[in-house]
Amino acid sequence: MLRLLAQGLTDATVAKRLNVSLRTERRMVADLMRRLGASGRFEAGVKAARRRWI
Repeated sequence: MLRLLAQGLTDATVAKRLNVSLRTERRMVADLMRRLGASGRFEAGVKAARRRWI
């Protein structure tokens, strides 16, 4: 999921590629942001890269 988001794909495209609903994808993004302690997607991407998650 992080790789797809890092490519700049929309929520709908990420959900489709992961074969999950848009609502599920958004919950997954929210959970990632919570785990990373990020308040926005850009910040989440930076923190994920620093942790070498992507």
